[in-house]
Amino acid sequence: MIYFDNAATGGFKPQSVLSAVAAALKMCANPGRSGHRLSVACSERVYACRRQLCEFFGGSSCDRTIFTKNCTEALNIALLGALRPGDKVVATFAEHNSVLRPLQHLEDSGVRVELAPLNGAGEVDVAALASMVRADTRAVVVTLASNVTGSSPCIKKLRSAIPPRTLLVCDGAQACGHIPVNMKELGIDALCVAGHKGMYGIQGSGALLFSERLDPRPIMFGGTGSESFNLNMPDFFPDRLESGTVNYPAIVSLAEGVLYLCSHFNEERDKLFHLCAMLHEGLGALPSVRLYSRPNYVGIAAFAVEGMPSEQAAYRLSEESSVCVRGGLHCAPLMHEALGTSECGLVRASLSPFNTEREIELFITALRALQGGRAPR
Repeated sequence: MIYFDNAATGGFKPQSVLSAVAAALKMCANPGRSGHRLSVACSERVYACRRQLCEFFGGSSCDRTIFTKNCTEALNIALLGALRPGDKVVATFAEHNSVLRPLQHLEDSGVRVELAPLNGAGEVDVAALASMVRADTRAVVVTLASNVTGSSPCIKKLRSAIPPRTLLVCDGAQACGHIPVNMKELGIDALCVAGHKGMYGIQGSGALLFSERLDPRPIMFGGTGSESFNLNMPDFFPDRLESGTVNYPAIVSLAEGVLYLCSHFNEERDKLFHLCAMLHEGLGALPSVRLYSRPNYVGIAAFAVEGMPSEQAAYRLSEESSVCVRGGLHCAPLMHEALGTSECGLVRASLSPFNTEREIELFITALRALQGGRAPR
């Protein structure tokens, strides 16, 4: 089987990640909930993971590095916890539903939401986006890389073009692990991370890192192991935003993913771009395929097969050639509206540095056979 659906979840994990998860499952306790040695050891490991993640992304502090179950939860905490009725927020048509749906909820509650259209190539127009931001704009929300086409806006240019007091909230689901992200250098106030994609963690891992300028309210309430007589959530981080038992094996996996990336980031980035460029070249040579993306550092190729809905093409590639890709709207409806692909969606092939040139060659062969109506031998 050829796995080209890494933008949905990473299909390949370094051995160090797998070994760390196995060890965590074999012997662990509830971090921060007991005073015995095993619980204390797990708590110390969680803090070490917090520090590694904070350092990797140039975060504000370990206390402001919050573990979540995915990027969606991180975005919900950042948006629902920081925005209030009367605030104004500007986002873009490139956003995933993990941004659009919380913003719709906030708009129903009295937050003013404006969405910046995309340019003719279906990419975020930084200048147009910045022109919509006023002195009273509370926050700008933008994806670091589109989950449909892999395109990435220039965040440094955006930060310099918007008022200093405006918060910058970034969806890093597709970018983190593939594109260098330093919050302090880029002026990012909230970075939302998916651990199970480019970061090499397992499903159930994610994080929210936020600056001193952000003071999000909790959106979940429960036990923290601290201030147990207080029926309100603690007023200090990370406890204020982490109620309930943390996912210790997932956190450990994310920490090991960070360690792996620290040693392999540049070679992984270069290899992924090379594979992505090779994939685009092969797709561009197929007469019945129309590309909607360009080579990029997150490994995404988006395309349509003439005369075939994207979900049908993805299904046939799976059934006839054992190739895993995704068809449909990819939870980014406004992006497809901008691209003119709302009716049939797009096929998305998303790579990992663990994929190979041979797999790309087999994939192109499978697409040729799909167009000819027969399965490859």
